[in-house]
Amino acid sequence: MDQYIEFITNHYLLSFSLVCVVFLLIQDLLSNSFNAYESISPLIAVTKMNDDKTVIIDVREPNEFVKSHIENAINIPQGKIDEKLPTLEKHKTHPIIVVCQTGARSVPACKTLTKAGFELVFNMQGGMQSWEENNLPIKISKKTHD
Repeated sequence: MDQYIEFITNHYLLSFSLVCVVFLLIQDLLSNSFNAYESISPLIAVTKMNDDKTVIIDVREPNEFVKSHIENAINIPQGKIDEKLPTLEKHKTHPIIVVCQTGARSVPACKTLTKAGFELVFNMQGGMQSWEENNLPIKISKKTHD
C-alpha cells in the first residue's frame, strides 16, 4: 500500500490523468446506457430506411443541407427542433433517424425528440461525413425543405 501512495505522490499528474480518464469513461458509459435513443452506423441506417415510414431529419444549417443530404431528408436546423415539433407529431411512432455533419449536433436533437415522446429515435454516428465516406448516395439541391 505504501508503494501506491509513494507512486501517486511522485507521479501526481499521471495519477490525476488516470482518475480523469476513468471518470470520463464511466460518465460516457452511464449516459449511453440511459439514453432513450440508439446510435447506429450509416449502414444500419440504410437498412432502417428501407421501411417506408422511416423519417430522416437533418439538423444541419440550410447552407450545409443544400451542399449534400440524404434523399427525402427533412432539414430542420438543430436550434429550431423545438418549434418544429408540432409538424413532426404524425411521426411519433415511426423510426426517426437524426443526422448532422459529424454526429455531434444530432445528439441534442435526439434528446429533444425523445423528451417530446418520440418512440424510435436513432442518432446516425459520424453524420453525413461518415455517410459520404461509406460512398452512400447523396442528393444535392438548390433549395431547402421544411
